[in-house]
Amino acid sequence: MNVRNILSGIFAVTAMAFAVSASAQTPTASQQKQIKEAEEKFVAADKNADGKLTLEEAKAGMPRIASNFSKIDTNNDGFVTIEEIKVMILK
Repeated sequence: MNVRNILSGIFAVTAMAFAVSASAQTPTASQQKQIKEAEEKFVAADKNADGKLTLEEAKAGMPRIASNFSKIDTNNDGFVTIEEIKVMILK
């Protein structure tokens, strides 16, 4: 297994746990699908596999995330994590 496959597996396992803890209710089927797709795109866009996207990585691989980058980057650290994207999906 390569690092991307391992990260994808970790993201998949944590997606549901995070989704449940971030929301008082269980994610809808649509939200679950969006999270899965976001995780796959995130792994592909994260060119240096550091678990976070710069604005440049987002522009190249996740243009919708790039267009809302400042809204998603809630802690203003200059990066977007999959957790921040999940929070956006669950809103």
